[in-house]
Amino acid sequence: MATARLRLSRLIPHHGDVTILTIDCGDGTAAVVIQHEDAAEWYTLTGSPIPIPGDGLDVLHTRVTDTVREGGEA
Repeated sequence: MATARLRLSRLIPHHGDVTILTIDCGDGTAAVVIQHEDAAEWYTLTGSPIPIPGDGLDVLHTRVTDTVREGGEA
């Protein structure tokens, strides 16, 4: 499992930190979930689970977090 904590307040007004988890499902796919700071709920990103590329889970996680940080769809 890969984890990242991002600050989105510069991208999305009134939003603070989020935590993104990229979780190996054990079947060649990864689930990607996100949680807002101080929230109990986790939300699955649209399109999840997604295939893990040949370069691995950590690379996939970096791609996802970079895309979310840029404000795009992961």
